[in-house]
Amino acid sequence: MFKLKMLTSAVIAATVSLSAVAVSADEVSDFYKGKRLKIIIGSGPGGGYDTYARLVERHMGRHIPGNPSIISQNMTGAGGIIATNFVVNVAPKNGTIIGGLQRSAALVPLLGAKGPKYKAEELNWLGSLAKEAGVCALSTNSGAKGFDDIFKKRYTMGGTGPNSTEFWPALFRNLMAADFKLIRGYPSTPQVHLAIERNELDGVCQSWASFSKQAKAMLDKKTITPLVQVSLHPDTEMTKLGVPMLQEFLTKDNLAKGQNLEDVKLFFRLTVIPPLMGRPFAMAPGVPKARVAAMKKAFIDMTKDPVFLKDAKRLKRDIEVVDGNEIQKIIADIARTPKDKLAALNAHFKFKGPVEKVVLKVVVDSGSVTKIKRGGRRITIGKGKAKRTAKVSGKKTKITIAGAKAKRKAIKVGMNCDFHYYGNKTTAKKIVCK
Repeated sequence: MFKLKMLTSAVIAATVSLSAVAVSADEVSDFYKGKRLKIIIGSGPGGGYDTYARLVERHMGRHIPGNPSIISQNMTGAGGIIATNFVVNVAPKNGTIIGGLQRSAALVPLLGAKGPKYKAEELNWLGSLAKEAGVCALSTNSGAKGFDDIFKKRYTMGGTGPNSTEFWPALFRNLMAADFKLIRGYPSTPQVHLAIERNELDGVCQSWASFSKQAKAMLDKKTITPLVQVSLHPDTEMTKLGVPMLQEFLTKDNLAKGQNLEDVKLFFRLTVIPPLMGRPFAMAPGVPKARVAAMKKAFIDMTKDPVFLKDAKRLKRDIEVVDGNEIQKIIADIARTPKDKLAALNAHFKFKGPVEKVVLKVVVDSGSVTKIKRGGRRITIGKGKAKRTAKVSGKKTKITIAGAKAKRKAIKVGMNCDFHYYGNKTTAKKIVCK
């Protein structure tokens, strides 16, 4: 009798538990059904963060209970801090907003910077689509052949904000006395690469995943040289190319005056930890737990979807998944670093050398429209090798057709159009079609 009662109680308890799970799942599905979610992208159009975020935009909705639609919005500024502040402090905390954040978003607030209005450890991290290795590279026209050359003469590096494009040149100058000059103010890395091709800049530091795609033509022509792998672990592609690891150069002979070797090793180690969460996505603190759990599961399920993986392959983007719990651990490890060391590292992120701000020149290219992709988000004009492509923003690109305002979907193959932009494959400021 006692055993029967125990068994009956266990069955009832299990039934109640399963019912609670079902109700919770139904509530999540009911909430998301018919909703439109938004990904806030903490960088400009065309870069690696933007590409990965729009990949998520196209595929994650199928794996979320209720199958909501998803749109994306670029929110540039302060190396992704403005976007993260918006997600945490302004956007609704109901589970409809996802942050496609920069990996530096996790480190910057721990360093005591004034810009971030959030605590990285409190965000609901959904996961990351890549484990990034960093690279610093210089054009062959600059005369550089290897990492040791950065100490021999001055090189100009392009910066897009407080991220790897400016952090790495600062650390190499402040800790290792590299003779770098920083030219900041570029909206995103495609514009930096264009400036390198035009010999307006000598080089750039950024993630290898983006660099290898954006600099492919220069790599093929051997007009740019990757100098060093900035990573805890060797990257397969860079290793095949013979690019050395940063650790090989962390010696007393390469230190800036007054620097301690053990501190320098610690500083560099701290800054290569965030790239392990190379393309992170998160939701704000305060989002209902059941919705967060559903979104974490949807994120991981998406990364196993053959359609998603095929799309990533089409974009030539490798997928190396890091789940949200692992990201949380990475951030906790950084937070355990003594505050005085974090404060010192924060000071070294500030570029202590010559700095200029670029004023980009808008160029105009004209031709007949030959190709339209993604509902007008990518438009190509011209023929043969003279083809020029513009990225078209729904909000930032002004479009006129025959003198009248129009939307990008109104542009058709065969129209004669003028691109007003910063150069091939950059976002158009204005498109004028006849």
